[in-house]
Amino acid sequence: MAKLIDGTRNKLSSRRGFLKAGLALGGMAATTGAIAGEGDPAILEKKDWVQYTGDGVDARPYGTPSEFEEHVTRKNVAWLTADPVSSVNFTPLHELDGIITPNGLCFERHHAGIAEIDPAEHRLMINGLVEKELVFTMEDLMRFPRENRVYFLECAANTGMEWHGSQLNGCQFTHGMIHNVMYTGIPLKYLLEEAGLKTNAKWLLPEGADASGMTRSLPLAKALEDCLVAFKMNGEALRPEQGYPLRLVVPGWEGNMWIKWLRRIEVGDQPWHHREETAKYTDLMENGKARHFTWEMDAKSVITNPSPQAPLLHKSGHTVLSGIAWSGRGKVDRVDISLDGGRNWRPARIDGLSLDKSMHRFYYEFDWDGSPLLLQSRAIDSTGYIQPTRNELRAIRGTNSIYHNNGIQTWHVKSDGEVENVEVS
Repeated sequence: MAKLIDGTRNKLSSRRGFLKAGLALGGMAATTGAIAGEGDPAILEKKDWVQYTGDGVDARPYGTPSEFEEHVTRKNVAWLTADPVSSVNFTPLHELDGIITPNGLCFERHHAGIAEIDPAEHRLMINGLVEKELVFTMEDLMRFPRENRVYFLECAANTGMEWHGSQLNGCQFTHGMIHNVMYTGIPLKYLLEEAGLKTNAKWLLPEGADASGMTRSLPLAKALEDCLVAFKMNGEALRPEQGYPLRLVVPGWEGNMWIKWLRRIEVGDQPWHHREETAKYTDLMENGKARHFTWEMDAKSVITNPSPQAPLLHKSGHTVLSGIAWSGRGKVDRVDISLDGGRNWRPARIDGLSLDKSMHRFYYEFDWDGSPLLLQSRAIDSTGYIQPTRNELRAIRGTNSIYHNNGIQTWHVKSDGEVENVEVS
């Protein structure tokens, strides 16, 4: 994919000006639709769905999307998939709106494939530096108070292939290792209180029940602050690929710590330094040293429409730009949009719920004159942190890492509406 040196500029008119122009054309925004009665067969011909009855209520006991939406699926990248049981697929961000990711489209990352667990046989153990070591059945856990919280989950390697420059042509593949759902679960602090923490307890080691035996060291302070042991997402049971019947929720922190198929929590006085936090999930710097325990996901954003998988189908006129922003530090206070590769910035409109450590949906409406664009978005979170450019990030971190790349993404919109992943300098 190309590297562009010079940005492009376009002429803008305000949304108000666009609407005034529409009113001047007889009360209709004529540039966005056909005049009634001009002979469009889609409205003049009688379609099958008007003439014949459809399936009854017993035909689809578990609802499925329309057959016309069958293309909206998780996808993988062949050259990234050495073995499907230890790999990743990606959320189709360009096909979604709002902030909630449908359960069947949440990206997957596995280290030993999907564990299929009978909840009647599943147990959660708490052991180590506790007053009494406990084993909970699923029925036991259902007797604890529960909470509902909306959080994003982002893999630390999301956008990791872009450290060296533009690689993947689509926001599904550059940014799709993220989803945002409502979790129902038990605050982890309640389970720890039940076991009773010893005075020297400082760390936890959550462990998964899959064949990889995934473990990560988790500071006790974070566990007591906002972690959940979740059993539902978006109101229904966790999907097997999302950790059914139990998973750990670690709000704002990298997805590798959100242990799926949670079976054990060991309490200790120091971190364990297991494989996934030493050989993996550390950030190799330019000088050869590695950043360790970089849990928090910094503020980040991406324009989802238009983007390489969602080109502009009209050649000019009123255009709605859409995207998502998030921060592991808190809420997103503002998103700015640039149409010329970062030379000029304009505020986007954040719409819908604004929740802590959750996705935010933003829109920007403008009148496109058909000139090439260099689209960028920049998130500013509630702590004042400003999403950096890729070059600002590389100046500090080098290009050896594959983790925690939250640099600003650029899409090049061509005059024919096609969109390409590029970088500007």
